[in-house]
Amino acid sequence: MSGQRVCVEDFEKEAKKVLPKAVYDYYRSGADEQNTLADNVAAFKRYRLLPQTLYIISCIHLIISFLTSPLILPLYCVGSTGIDFMRYPDGGQATGRSCRAVGTGMMLSSWATSTIEEVMSAMTASPGGVLWLQLYIYKDRELTLSLVHRAEEAGYKAIFVTVDTPYLGRRWDDMRNRFKLPSHLSMSNFSSASLAFSEGNYGNDSGLAVYVAKAIDPTLCWDDITWLKKHTHLPVIVKGVLNGEDAVQAVNYGVDGILVSNHGARQLDGVPATLDVLEEVVKAVQGRCDVYLDGGVRRGTDVLKALALGAKAVFIGRPVLWGLACQGQQGVTEVLELIKEELRLAMALSGCRSVSEVSRSLVRRLEFTSRM
Repeated sequence: MSGQRVCVEDFEKEAKKVLPKAVYDYYRSGADEQNTLADNVAAFKRYRLLPQTLYIISCIHLIISFLTSPLILPLYCVGSTGIDFMRYPDGGQATGRSCRAVGTGMMLSSWATSTIEEVMSAMTASPGGVLWLQLYIYKDRELTLSLVHRAEEAGYKAIFVTVDTPYLGRRWDDMRNRFKLPSHLSMSNFSSASLAFSEGNYGNDSGLAVYVAKAIDPTLCWDDITWLKKHTHLPVIVKGVLNGEDAVQAVNYGVDGILVSNHGARQLDGVPATLDVLEEVVKAVQGRCDVYLDGGVRRGTDVLKALALGAKAVFIGRPVLWGLACQGQQGVTEVLELIKEELRLAMALSGCRSVSEVSRSLVRRLEFTSRM
């Protein structure tokens, strides 16, 4: 350990020192000029908290139900981060054990370097935590359904289907680094070398961009949500909605939830920060399904602001990877506990004893005026 880590930024600084450049760049970078990447974080600074004072705050309750699973800490969960464990090959299991220890949920990427079954085994070694599967729709629909059925059999509680990746966004750092997986790793949920991203001639491009073009179905449409729901008994949440119109469509097609997401700003640069469109989506669905958020969450006050704007829960991605890079399972646990304590303090200082007391009146958006 290189000194006391008191915020997520401390974990990132340390992770940058220990990760190979191409790996750090893959985790950190966004699309093109990375304007949306910066704005995802900056958006939280555009909102100010308006605390209520002289409330009796002796106990803070962080317990709500998430879909069908009651969690101790459902207010923030671990989001999917594809090809996510390049420093720790068993990082999926390590992250799962950390989620179990603090009692929160984990969304496993179908592109993880740990299998669906391995991570569930780590999560069920003792009580606590819950797993969901993030899903891409492949051109091979039987392959797609095989992942869904494996998740069902293993005990996963929901499917988060990514809808914003018909093609991979232009990630300049990955293109410059000609990114591909280290030779000792693969996307462990796939048996063939080509689908496991362990072999292939990717030329001068990002290997992942070539992989997506070959494997992922670019014709994905709303009817495919109906198709997926017919083939699973698990709740289906769409991941990648950024406007009210799409949110209404999602509800009309029977989704069980919506994750407001711009893919960590890794797809189309110039789209809004997720926090800036959260209210639009919440208002559009009119309570017909839960709405979640990811993108730019770095501290407990961020979680509280998202809750005040209507999110049922938030997902965090990069901070977990920084924790894993710094100290494996212990590092992930430190990150999760840090955000938990930040959130608990933010709620207490805002006069909120439970999630039910977090309302829109808690936050105010700053109005900026340009300087001539």
